[in-house]
Amino acid sequence: MSVKCSKVIEMMEELAPSFLAEHWDNVGLQIGSISKEIKKIMVCLEVNNKVVDEAIEKKADMIITHHPLIFKPIKKINYSEPIGKVINKLIKNDINLFCAHTNLDIAVGGTSDYIAKLLNLDDLKPLKITHKTKYYKLAVFVPKENIDDVREAISLAGAGHIGKYSHCTFKTLGIGTFKPLEGSNPFIGSLNNLEKVEEYKLETIVPSNNLSKVINQMLKVHPYEEVAYDIFPLENEFEVFGFGRIGHLTIQKTLKELAVELKEKLKADAIRLIGNKHKVIRKVAICTGSGAEFIIDAYRSGCDCYITGDIKYHDAQYASELGLTVIDAGHFETENIICEFLKEYLITKLKSKNYDLEIISSNLNINPFTYI
Repeated sequence: MSVKCSKVIEMMEELAPSFLAEHWDNVGLQIGSISKEIKKIMVCLEVNNKVVDEAIEKKADMIITHHPLIFKPIKKINYSEPIGKVINKLIKNDINLFCAHTNLDIAVGGTSDYIAKLLNLDDLKPLKITHKTKYYKLAVFVPKENIDDVREAISLAGAGHIGKYSHCTFKTLGIGTFKPLEGSNPFIGSLNNLEKVEEYKLETIVPSNNLSKVINQMLKVHPYEEVAYDIFPLENEFEVFGFGRIGHLTIQKTLKELAVELKEKLKADAIRLIGNKHKVIRKVAICTGSGAEFIIDAYRSGCDCYITGDIKYHDAQYASELGLTVIDAGHFETENIICEFLKEYLITKLKSKNYDLEIISSNLNINPFTYI
């Protein structure tokens, strides 16, 4: 059984919505067609020639990566250059390429959340806020007998979600009036007669990214030919997103103990430490991949330790001067681990929709660094 690529993309959007990606990033379908029928997906950190060869050998017709292949604008595709070779091979073998990069880093349940879960951190919040979801108040007027149908439709479309609660609405009973005019096809009433109908005013909240979908579903199930509804912008901050996570260890540890635990769970060959190995750590900041730019955010948040990768010499000196301990666990090591999570996520999601699609992970170690 195969599934259209568009359906796979919908599942990835649920996990890592593309609107969360940074403006400089390039996420989504990079090569291929959304209408292609997909039978096997291979998940990996990034794609290179060896990874594409592996996909061809394993007969995968879609690759999902974390790092984009096409990151900056391409002025030419030269088959003798590394990126040109990969593009050529993907197109010739009809393999779709999809990327979830900073949107997966920022998304709830994404890369930093996964590391935080491995370390049993609690009270999680973003390290550096990048997005505040805009919300709207939706008020729609519904006949009494149709209130449950409309509520269910808009809730399933994404309205009425507050924290860990769904279907959050409020209804007020009142009398609606209207007069059907020539050319109308009223659900209730007759032409040129003023009607008075018991109606509920149903109110709820809707995030901006779901507003169109909610309105469309509301209009589909609402019985009236012309639906009366209002949309009001809200200033409430219901949901924030951002790079990295800040959390607390359930049991405090020394920097060395935390580093040893992290090294084991990431299956890293080596990690680097900045600061006193015996310092007691309770509050921790995490940013997978390359996160030196957020050293100051971890410090200002009162963290005892910051876990990230790609720390340069002067970044390390800066953190040391601030008195912030740092664990540099490596760019590859802090992000490659997400591949198994993506694999399990897709398997579970596909199963819930009764799709029979094979999901595999790349077996190649593409870490360019070795240690002696």
